[in-house]
Amino acid sequence: MDPLLTLHIRIINQVFELDKKTTAKPELLSLQRNIDRIKQHFEEAGYTILNPLGEPYRETRVDYEASITGDMAAEMEIVNVIKPVVYYTEGGQKSILQKGVVIAAAK
Repeated sequence: MDPLLTLHIRIINQVFELDKKTTAKPELLSLQRNIDRIKQHFEEAGYTILNPLGEPYRETRVDYEASITGDMAAEMEIVNVIKPVVYYTEGGQKSILQKGVVIAAAK
């Protein structure tokens, strides 16, 4: 993989972690505007950053790797996202740069 894309992925992962932490702590919400701007800059550069938190878990999805907590059930949802799904669009072609890493549990 291109070293610049690798660097961008590492930065995106750090911004994702900052986003999770500021959302969890109300005293840090003043930073959210800056985090949103950074994410917007990446989107303008062709990156799509997906946070599947709260979505139904589907074994058929290939854009994330999941760990299951508790027992398997008919209906499961993503309860934690360790790494976001990252796509990159260049020349009209969208490709996955990073599979998400998620934790799923029964609803």
